[in-house]
Amino acid sequence: MTRQAQLDQLEAQVRDTLQEGDILFISINSFLYKQVARGTGSWCSHVGFVVREQEEWFVMESAVPVVKRSPLRSFLSKTCEDQVAIRRLKSGVSTDQVDRLKAEADKRLGAFYHLGFKYDSKRQFCSKFVHECFRDALGIKLGKVETLEVLLEQNPQASVGFWRAWYFGMIPWQRRTLTPASQLADDALETVFATRSC
Repeated sequence: MTRQAQLDQLEAQVRDTLQEGDILFISINSFLYKQVARGTGSWCSHVGFVVREQEEWFVMESAVPVVKRSPLRSFLSKTCEDQVAIRRLKSGVSTDQVDRLKAEADKRLGAFYHLGFKYDSKRQFCSKFVHECFRDALGIKLGKVETLEVLLEQNPQASVGFWRAWYFGMIPWQRRTLTPASQLADDALETVFATRSC
């Protein structure tokens, strides 16, 4: 099967499942994002949430370089080996809540990406963006905010050497961050579709 046909099939499966407010997890095939996944003991390295506009599906995401609204197919095309999971709030998401999520996402459109994954920054990164939108729109905090020190201690398989180099020789151990993996495992969500185990 060609890559185009695989993507057609994956997109059709995802479309058949989606509801607005669903959260999509994927695995980006780049060295940095592979290190993000390895450092959290997970397969996933990127996350966004789904909205519908004029009968088309879009994913609201914080990606390099800015927060944007991406067509569903474009978002799915970034994952490697068709690795995708769709998770949904167990409590459900009402039409009013979807509107509030969209409003929070729109406030952040164009915000620059933080390549140092600093939670306490005006800049965004994927899991922080999803966390803030759900927190401010619905009062629900998805994922776990933790320091780099705690994160790396809990994941001995992480490459400390890589992260030391990434932070120009000195890891900011007390920097707070938040990972897609912690959202993938959040008890407030249930899996409605997955090509990989959650």
